[in-house]
Amino acid sequence: MTVSTLPLKPIDADLSQKLQDTIDQRAAIVEVVAELAERGLKNVYFVGAGGSIICSYPAHYVLQARSSVPAFQVQSDELNCQVPRLMGEGSLVVLASYTGKTKETVQAAKTAKSTGATVIAVAKEGSPLAEAVDVAFKGKSDLFELLVAYAVLEASGELTDAAGLDAAVAALPKALYSAVEQSEQRLADIAEAYKDAPFTYVLGSGPSYNWAYGFAMCFLQEMQWKQAAGFNSGEFFQGAFELVDQDSAVLLWLGEDASRPMGERARSFLETYAPKHQVVDVKTLDLPGVPESLRPDISPLVIDALANRLSQHYESVRGHDLETRRYMFKVEY
Repeated sequence: MTVSTLPLKPIDADLSQKLQDTIDQRAAIVEVVAELAERGLKNVYFVGAGGSIICSYPAHYVLQARSSVPAFQVQSDELNCQVPRLMGEGSLVVLASYTGKTKETVQAAKTAKSTGATVIAVAKEGSPLAEAVDVAFKGKSDLFELLVAYAVLEASGELTDAAGLDAAVAALPKALYSAVEQSEQRLADIAEAYKDAPFTYVLGSGPSYNWAYGFAMCFLQEMQWKQAAGFNSGEFFQGAFELVDQDSAVLLWLGEDASRPMGERARSFLETYAPKHQVVDVKTLDLPGVPESLRPDISPLVIDALANRLSQHYESVRGHDLETRRYMFKVEY
């Protein structure tokens, strides 16, 4: 049988520039958050749908761990259906949309503004979402929202390693590009090994759970039409692991944050019962210029870059274009 393939796209030459464009807005992000803090910052909500809420996990994780300011995640349409009682004046609502046109997210911005909250977003200039919020920024969603989280810590006097943060932010564009280059053969091998798998499990914990859920749903289901499911590495042991056998395709994202023991527990199980499993471990990557103390915060952004690149390897070896859709953007839903 002839297998259709597509040429492998080059590593995103704009990856570093996209990151730098986001970093260049750091001062403006700090200013918006500081102004709200002076008036009384009560809580932070990260709002989005699909990839956009997926990208908020690193920021939410940082604030939950270190901030006295309560932080929440809400799916866009969940917000439209029921507004949280605590959202209102003093709330910072942070939204994201790759296109800036996701209808439920645009409506969520309007819903949030109606409560008196300060609403900001990362969205394309001139898009409906950019027009609906108080302040619009451009750039990569996960880094933008992480910079918002750091700005909240700074405004509340809880940023403990300002020098380390400055160094990590400055190093990030080259470090992430380097991580993708360093992982290129590993990602190619995973795509080749799993291209025909009838079902793929994807695991991750802490802020890296986002790309367990996201890689399964957005990249494999949506963009490759492959059966897949993403699980928290801990929740995996509450049922899903009963279906794993010697032939199971299981991909584990392993970060460097506080939840790493959960991932290592999953790896130990997979080494015994799922010989075809694959692990992508951020700890094995160099990340030049990123201080050791900031690697836990940065690791989910590394996984984001690797997940995107892995999807391009799937596209190549399976011959299924990542832009092909059956329903999305084509029918009413």
